[in-house]
Amino acid sequence: MAKTANLNIRVDPEIKSSAEALFSSFGLTVSDAVNIFLHQSLLEGGLPFAVKQPRYNAETEAAMVEARAIAEGKIPAKRYNSVREMMEDLDAEDTDEC
Repeated sequence: MAKTANLNIRVDPEIKSSAEALFSSFGLTVSDAVNIFLHQSLLEGGLPFAVKQPRYNAETEAAMVEARAIAEGKIPAKRYNSVREMMEDLDAEDTDEC
């Protein structure tokens, strides 16, 4: 019988549950998946995938910049008196983009 060592890690319960469901669809346990990850890391001589910041399209990046500016009080947030007023403004923005 092969010798084994215990590895204790802390993960978000929702992440664990989602990972268990994913790996079970391949017939694997989380332990199997961690072992595969560790073996692949050793074969690669590092992480078996590129670690980089997410990239967003220009529209999403602009929305994120605008949201930060609103949160920091650099630009005022739009305010509406009703949902109808907000929807009319959104519809007007859609028309402007066409």
